[in-house]
Amino acid sequence: MATRRTYGSYNDGCASAHALDLIGERWALIVVRELLLGPKRFVDIQRDIPGIGPGTLSRRLQDLEESGIVVRRTLPRPADVTVYDLTEWGYDLEAVNTALSRWAVRSPRLPLEADMSPDTLVLAMRAHASPAPAGEPVRRVALTLTDSRAAGQEPVEYLATVGPGGTTVSKEPIPDDVDARVEATTLAWKALVIGGAPIEGAEAVAIIGDSTAVRALLDATQLGISPGDSTPSIPCP
Repeated sequence: MATRRTYGSYNDGCASAHALDLIGERWALIVVRELLLGPKRFVDIQRDIPGIGPGTLSRRLQDLEESGIVVRRTLPRPADVTVYDLTEWGYDLEAVNTALSRWAVRSPRLPLEADMSPDTLVLAMRAHASPAPAGEPVRRVALTLTDSRAAGQEPVEYLATVGPGGTTVSKEPIPDDVDARVEATTLAWKALVIGGAPIEGAEAVAIIGDSTAVRALLDATQLGISPGDSTPSIPCP
């Protein structure tokens, strides 16, 4: 199999061109995206990226390892499983993912009807997050998302914090003293966050606790794009 020539081999010394040599191969940045919220097993990465075969995934992971973007390690007992994780340099690619997301939402061809993995949906929320208005209290919401692209998927938990100082959504253990808990499928939550659908009467979305906290989270992360929109309103970072 022939080795793909790099842009540098064509006497192009641009750093952006070199970045494409590192992450421009098909599926490479998608693999990185699925690792931005933490390490995963090979089978979990493949589950979260429909359409990628095991051979292709193995090659992309190997390329990313050789480039210093991904590292393979074994979790300590009792897990004792091999996972793929991003290096410190690799985690810097969330800024790239954010910039691409904020740029691409203006595309008239954005596939708004397509679903997303739980992590990808949360990354979209992070990419477009804005602070709560001044004077609002800090609110915490436990968000549990279940991938609706295939039956029998395990739910994934995230903790969202919304306040005037900023909005964060991370994958971490959920404390007992949150203001609200939300359980939703990815397709239903995407309709709220990206499609701008009203939360009232939303199907496959269950809220326990303070609904005002959930609305604050949506206000801080919602894109509000409808099919056919080409110039969505994007909150300032």
